[in-house]
Amino acid sequence: MSSMRKGSPPALHTLILAAGEGKRMRSARVKLLHEVAGDPMVRIVARVARELKPQTLAVVVGTQAEEVRAALETFSIEFVTQNPPLGTAHAVMQAEPLMRRLAGGLKGGRGTLLILNGDLPLITAAVLKRLLKQHRASGAAATVLSTVVADPSGYGRIVRGASGGLARIVEDRDAEAAEKRIVEINAGLYCAEMPVLFDALRRTGRGNAQGEYYLPDIFPLLAKRGLIVEAYRHPVAEEVLGVNDRSELAAASRILWRRRADALMASGVSVVDPSCTYIGSDVEVGPDTVIWPQARIEGRTSIGAGCSIGSLAHIMDSIIGDDVTVRNMCVISDSRVERGARVGPFAHVRPGTVIEEAAHIGNFVEVKKSRIGRGSKANHLAYVGDATVGADCNIGAGTITCNYDGVRKHPTILEDGVFIGSDTQLVAPVRLGRGAYIGAGSTITKDVPGGALALTRAELRIIPGWAERRRAQQAAEDAGTTGNTVKSAPAATPAGRPKTRRGKR
Repeated sequence: MSSMRKGSPPALHTLILAAGEGKRMRSARVKLLHEVAGDPMVRIVARVARELKPQTLAVVVGTQAEEVRAALETFSIEFVTQNPPLGTAHAVMQAEPLMRRLAGGLKGGRGTLLILNGDLPLITAAVLKRLLKQHRASGAAATVLSTVVADPSGYGRIVRGASGGLARIVEDRDAEAAEKRIVEINAGLYCAEMPVLFDALRRTGRGNAQGEYYLPDIFPLLAKRGLIVEAYRHPVAEEVLGVNDRSELAAASRILWRRRADALMASGVSVVDPSCTYIGSDVEVGPDTVIWPQARIEGRTSIGAGCSIGSLAHIMDSIIGDDVTVRNMCVISDSRVERGARVGPFAHVRPGTVIEEAAHIGNFVEVKKSRIGRGSKANHLAYVGDATVGADCNIGAGTITCNYDGVRKHPTILEDGVFIGSDTQLVAPVRLGRGAYIGAGSTITKDVPGGALALTRAELRIIPGWAERRRAQQAAEDAGTTGNTVKSAPAATPAGRPKTRRGKR
């Protein structure tokens, strides 16, 4: 057989096939939008393909095309629509006008097209580079990546000739009994040279069990023309297997979570139990940070050095400074926690919050769209919303900012050194001046000057013997006694205080 023309490597273009439904997922969403380790699987494949720095990165979309486009909106991607879906060869044919246009500056439209199924979330750039290297070294017109698996059911089989070379690829539904016993499978990764690829695609047919145009059918067609076709057998099946159902989805997620944990540990991060720690692809973590089991860290999150991230903490799209402690069961989203601060346990830090250096947010405290000043503390059972809290303030247990009037939100401002006693309501808008004290159990509806004490309390009243008389009355009623005379306790007012005669105390 003759080889493809030698010389400088042709330009690389990539095409991701993402038009199918994935019916085995049993889902209203197309398969490629299902998340693997926190990312839609088509996004994972696109990210890996981008690492090769191709001249073109294109995706074929079909079912739920807009949703697939949205999942890839941060990438610089060309989209091609396949409608109706008539198989993998048909999908690639829809990309021919785009590829010819983008490769038009190259002599004869010359270029290598790398084709990937979008359901390969475990693929790595290293695997793609090896496939491309083998393809170019052999001078092949087309190369398919294969691997060997224990259970090949559902996959296309690689049929080799007497010399060991690729003879053809047969789909599982079209395979005869002997072919079904073959354990070398088509992994859904291809390299092919343009324009011979598109010429071969136009000569494929639909005479198969599914009535579709199969991309693997190009291999015997190219071989008949005397062109080299190759099957590169990849030794690690795990890296190239697709996801077809929810069981495989979960298995792929476990592998990706572990890969990310391993990469962090290699960089100096302690992951106490990698088997149950969930770290997103865009997360950055500094050295000497410890991540405890079942922590979930995702989105564009950055965690500094020397931190401790507790079990079942969930951190999303946030910046965590150095030496921060996030204790167990905390949720932090779209916020910033600065050096030396402590959060939790059981704290909720909502979007728009800044917790400054050495501040403490404790048990069952919720903070929303607020700034907590340096060294300030809200150690338990508080809600702080739409507030600006200065340095070295103390927010007592049970304190809440009443920031919403039913129509709009209002701000609360605490200047430096404010002390708030427990069970206080701050009815916004309100400002507490520097060094002000708020007595426990107060409802503050007006600004408080710096250095002042503010408190709102009703006078304490004590009625001797009231409780004993009330219990005696209740006992008599329960016993059904009607003849005995029991001195009744005074009835309670709606406010809970006993009635007394006017003028008596």
